[in-house]
Amino acid sequence: MAEGFTHLNEDGDARMVDVGAKDVTPRVAIAAADVTLSDDVRGRLFSGDLPKGDALGVARVAAIMAAKQTSSLIPLCHPIPIDGIDVVIYEMDDGAQIEVTARTTAKTGIEMEAMTAASVGALTLYDMVKGLDRGAEIGSVRLLHKSGGKSGEWNR
Repeated sequence: MAEGFTHLNEDGDARMVDVGAKDVTPRVAIAAADVTLSDDVRGRLFSGDLPKGDALGVARVAAIMAAKQTSSLIPLCHPIPIDGIDVVIYEMDDGAQIEVTARTTAKTGIEMEAMTAASVGALTLYDMVKGLDRGAEIGSVRLLHKSGGKSGEWNR
């Protein structure tokens, strides 16, 4: 294995980490993504007054669906059972923030599922408003919290 990189073998080639010997533990990850919007479109989004309908509801469902597809999208991610996903979309001064909490009881973490969900939630919001706000912009996608497993708890 290449020094310090668990996803590389001794020749430096990509591999899927063997998690077979790891303990099954409860794990939680929280991720967020930002969407910058014009004041008018932000107001319309949160009042439910968009031509494409309930953008917040569609973005929540898209985020949940994305979390369930993470191992199909990210090549070295393990398919893991998802115990639960919560998606909250907050109104911010400059747009919206999608926050995803993902939970599993598994041998490996759920950070990538939370981050994939937040990313796709942001992409979906963008899709729902792009006709009204060509300047809409997807910003920071980041992990806010993780807990469980050998490395324990981490907070941004």
